[in-house]
Amino acid sequence: MDRISDLERKYVNEALDNAFATSKNSVFNTRLEKEFAQKFGMKYAIGSSNGTATLHTAVAALGIKPGEEVIAPALTMASSSFGIVMAGVNPVFADSDRETFQISAESIEKCITPKTRAVMTVALYGFCPDYDKILEICKKHGLYLIEDNAEAFGARYKGRLVGTFGDISSFSFQASKHLTTGEGGMLLTDNLELADEARRFGCLGYGSVGATKQKITRNDIQDPAYFRHVSVGFNYRMSELQAACALGQLERSDELVANFKACAKIFDEAVQGQNLLIPEKAPEGCDPSYWTYCCVLNTDNPQKDWYAFRDLFQKNGGDPYYAAWKLSYQEPAFQNIVHAQPGIWQSYEPGLCPNSEYLQLRMIQLKTNYWNLDECKAQAEILHKTIDEFQR
Repeated sequence: MDRISDLERKYVNEALDNAFATSKNSVFNTRLEKEFAQKFGMKYAIGSSNGTATLHTAVAALGIKPGEEVIAPALTMASSSFGIVMAGVNPVFADSDRETFQISAESIEKCITPKTRAVMTVALYGFCPDYDKILEICKKHGLYLIEDNAEAFGARYKGRLVGTFGDISSFSFQASKHLTTGEGGMLLTDNLELADEARRFGCLGYGSVGATKQKITRNDIQDPAYFRHVSVGFNYRMSELQAACALGQLERSDELVANFKACAKIFDEAVQGQNLLIPEKAPEGCDPSYWTYCCVLNTDNPQKDWYAFRDLFQKNGGDPYYAAWKLSYQEPAFQNIVHAQPGIWQSYEPGLCPNSEYLQLRMIQLKTNYWNLDECKAQAEILHKTIDEFQR
């Protein structure tokens, strides 16, 4: 299977043939947003330049104000919390479930204060959190739910696509994701007012754009009486080239996601009957799309054994695999800058999120974006061999 097929090339060439003429400069953006929303059965899709911009936009569109709080998982790339911080809002870090690696509903509830306005879930590694419990908590406390699904396109929870549970949900088209344009992002919502706010925020605050209108016509703007900017916004618009490529990927999305899942099944078979690598456990009702195949190295000495296992795996011919990011509150930007913000009440010290701290040191994420399954099978054989050798 080709990662980028003739379909994507065809659409990109059509976008180039349009020469970015003003009259044709939203053709592919419009098609992509319409088809993306239809894919999920949602009313509105808003394209964006990347998946961090989408999160910043989501927090801002919800009207969450500086000094208020959004709860987010500690175990994820810091981009999720950057989206909160860039809106001037305070992040509050919740712990993970030790078996599923997802944000813990119990920890979320413990983090709620009178200033909490939203929960941001992150569907890690192509799996998803327990939405039933989290939605119950949000309803009980009157909180918005923001879904960060950068790694979970095509995943389902109790039959529903991940991305259809929150007030607003975010996707990424970064190079390693299920669908890619190199960069790019998308927001989904069923709320017209929220979609209008998101569009304006990502389009420099222009008053003549909205949920389903992304193009500013010449007659709109070339008017001496026209007030352009009804609010402060950023230029987070998706380019036509990104949209053209993303449209092709979206139309091939079922086969692309199926390939990620096929790779995961191959690794599943390779780790059976051993207890050195403990695979991520799906919450009840979760049908994952496996952005990576994630395991925890079952060791009491991760500072030594994680590197030793990696070196042996690569010596045996294994491809480099991913480590977990540092927990967001462990990153220097949060330790040195965010923690100094007014209103931060958590102490960013060891023990804040003990499950996340345990997992972060031990995580091994194997690639699932092999477009030739024979390559994946070869890697699985190397993995099985490495486990046997490591346990001797």
